[in-house]
Amino acid sequence: MTRVDVAVVGSGPNGLAAAVTMARAGLSVHVHEQAATVGGGLRGATLFDSEVWHDLCAAVHPMAAASAFFREFDLAARGVVLLRPSIAYAHPLDGGAAAVAYHDLAATCDRLGPDGRRWQRLMGPLVRHSAGVTDFLLSGQRSLPDDLAAPLLLGPRILEHLLRANGMRTEPARALLTGVAAHAMGRLPSVAAGAIALLLGHLAHATGWPLPQGGSVRIAEALADDLRSHGGTVHTGHQVTDLAELDARVIMLDTTPRSLLALAGDRLPQRYRRALKRFHYGPAAAKVDFLVSEPIPWANPEVGGAGTVHLGGTRAETLTTENSAVRGVGGAEPFVLVVDPAVTDPGRAVGGRRPVWAYAHVPNGDARDPVPLITRRIEKYAPGFADTVIASRGVPATEYESYNPNYPGGDIGAGAVTLTQSVFRPVPAWNPYRTPLPGVYLCSASTPPGPSVHGMCGYLAARAALRAEFNVTTIPRLGPDDGAGPAQRR
Repeated sequence: MTRVDVAVVGSGPNGLAAAVTMARAGLSVHVHEQAATVGGGLRGATLFDSEVWHDLCAAVHPMAAASAFFREFDLAARGVVLLRPSIAYAHPLDGGAAAVAYHDLAATCDRLGPDGRRWQRLMGPLVRHSAGVTDFLLSGQRSLPDDLAAPLLLGPRILEHLLRANGMRTEPARALLTGVAAHAMGRLPSVAAGAIALLLGHLAHATGWPLPQGGSVRIAEALADDLRSHGGTVHTGHQVTDLAELDARVIMLDTTPRSLLALAGDRLPQRYRRALKRFHYGPAAAKVDFLVSEPIPWANPEVGGAGTVHLGGTRAETLTTENSAVRGVGGAEPFVLVVDPAVTDPGRAVGGRRPVWAYAHVPNGDARDPVPLITRRIEKYAPGFADTVIASRGVPATEYESYNPNYPGGDIGAGAVTLTQSVFRPVPAWNPYRTPLPGVYLCSASTPPGPSVHGMCGYLAARAALRAEFNVTTIPRLGPDDGAGPAQRR
């Protein structure tokens, strides 16, 4: 194989973001993906019906609309339509009640009644500084933010989240906020979960929680197309088992620390190997894909208009189930996220059949079949749902790693999201992407800023490698067909 400038292992959104950035700097880039198709958590398939498309991992993408990488990459200009539901997320409660987060902040506050003014005070300033807040939380946390208001707004709000659920007094508002915090898939309440609640919570009222028209794979296709248009090459169906297989000046690894240990073996210094072994993986996701005959029959019809639905019950119930999963205890009523993509993207429903996507938060390595667990959770708030199911496929946490090695034990975050590991991923270092091996970098969600489809781990790792390995100090432009050419090496 001809020596190349850059070899990227793994074609998830971070691997592709790194590859795109480096190819646009004028470097020769080869991506190696063990699966038959690119995308990692963006992949999809027709599981039961040749006409109905299912997202195999990620389905809803707040960060693809908000992150600095994707803002400049400009998905819309590449034909990727991000459809934003008018209700970003909903949280049903017992007795047919529900809390609803509209894209419209004022409508959300009106719906929350006595807590409406508190929600406005919490989210309003973040919405006004949304780009700054998002860029601060999705940065490497190694420099001052461009918008100094961002940390000043976030600090007291995170503290209040820890102490008083941000001052919310009614159960619907408390449950609504806690459901967003549960996206951290870790201990609740916590600093990390509070930051995620504020990031995702305010984005619901800013750039939204969109779904890509046609499925998440459209994002991966746009990234791969841009890479190829700038001379990059993608090798699918190729599993790299040793770094020695790659003849490249720089190697970018969209992998977990566990995989780095396997790929590098004894070449890593002992101290660094010990640090990687201490990297902690968090609770897991267990996934069910349903093929159904009609929209989910929610007891509260308004929930049916939401792009994402959180099934966690009250704030206290959500805290109990999430903290139990952290301790390795799997309950009968886990926290569940549900998406009916055709609510937002009607083209996903074909001939009266439609996909339903659902995750349950479970302990790492949980082997239980998630189909009955998740079906019961949905039935609790949507009686009759089981009667609409034509087919289903469950993926226990133990099997998720087979789908994607970046999900150890089913941890789709590629590492626990704690305060320490949010900043010091995978090890404490000023440059967390660079490994002790010459020219070898980590660019996965196991590095800052962590999980989600934002591309920032790959983008920041690529920028670090461009400076250190190729003396490229001008950041490559990412926009489509800007005609500017690659960055100049300096």
